[in-house]
Amino acid sequence: MKIESIRLKNFRMFREVSIKQLPNCCVFVGANGTGKTSLFDVFRFLRDALTYNVKQALARRGGFKEVVSRGTSGPIELELKCRDLEAISSNVTYLLVIDLVENQPVVKREVLKYQQGHRGEVRHFLDFSLGKGTVITDENDSEQLPHVELKREEKQLESPNILALKGIGQLKKFELPNELRRFFENGHFSELQISEAKKVDSSAGYDEHLSSTGDNLALFAQTLYNNYPKRYGEVMREMARRVPGLAKIEPVTEKGRIFLEFHNELFKEPFQLWQVSEGTLQLFAYMLLLYDPNPYPLLCAEEPEHQIYPDLLMLLAEEFSGYAGRGEGQVFVSTHSPDFLNGTRLERIFWLTPKNGYTQIHTTASEPLLKRLVDVGDLPGALWKQGFFEGAHPW
Repeated sequence: MKIESIRLKNFRMFREVSIKQLPNCCVFVGANGTGKTSLFDVFRFLRDALTYNVKQALARRGGFKEVVSRGTSGPIELELKCRDLEAISSNVTYLLVIDLVENQPVVKREVLKYQQGHRGEVRHFLDFSLGKGTVITDENDSEQLPHVELKREEKQLESPNILALKGIGQLKKFELPNELRRFFENGHFSELQISEAKKVDSSAGYDEHLSSTGDNLALFAQTLYNNYPKRYGEVMREMARRVPGLAKIEPVTEKGRIFLEFHNELFKEPFQLWQVSEGTLQLFAYMLLLYDPNPYPLLCAEEPEHQIYPDLLMLLAEEFSGYAGRGEGQVFVSTHSPDFLNGTRLERIFWLTPKNGYTQIHTTASEPLLKRLVDVGDLPGALWKQGFFEGAHPW
């Protein structure tokens, strides 16, 4: 599945903004305070709303008045257009409108619709307002009999702050909402913290994924080492190419605890976790994340350049692109690093700028001058530093 466009209204710093033609790997740049974190929070918010409800998702962010754009009263609107779903080949649109009713946040409108082919009829799979609505009950007939009027049932949710996608998406027979729900719920938000990754008190066991902070780095490395040796071997080959002298990284269990041993070609005795540079640990953590044998459908990473040697950032950017290129998931990355941008294709770069207190989002794909400069050999990061991304200087 792939998100093709996002439209936001009255969500944090985004008074009214649309991002179109999103590629599989998207990189966002902009000065501090322009809304890169808020943009990624769209996906976190949807995950929280599905896990709990809209009221709790807002409460985790300080409430409706803290999420709605300053100077506005709402409603908040989130609209995502997707394609390449397993359940249906047509384009799919999910619209969520949130407002206050009697000072309580509610789902004012929730629509999941799809189009049969490029010129076909647009059908509302589910259409809800204030906890009541309709849902198609014979979804599997929609592609086989595209001109037949589909059956609909009226449904009522337990509360007007619950998403219909949450309840209906739990039912396996409704493939479309089920897939969309899983896409948002299974998104991963990487916030690696080397202080957490350096911990050596992990108990031996099994972890299916690397955690957001990386505090289970040794445990997840052991999982790949024992259960996916081929994939772990790929990580080691890439690490050896990037870190001079590195021979291998080996998870070792001792007295029920897991340790990582770093072997250098020049020394017989291995280095322990706390003896290795933070940049090497950061790179190793990202390589494990990007070579996860059970990849996330949606992967968001904020400023992955921290602690990593600048010359390696172009290669790291290529690894994020490779994750998306292998079809393992859609990637959203924010960065302040020109070196990271230098490893990113121009059409994958978006930049954020402030205007009248709100944020606008621009795409390099719509700038002919940038394309011509890159075609003659200029690098995107260098152009950013020189001010060609108007309003989004890296300092």
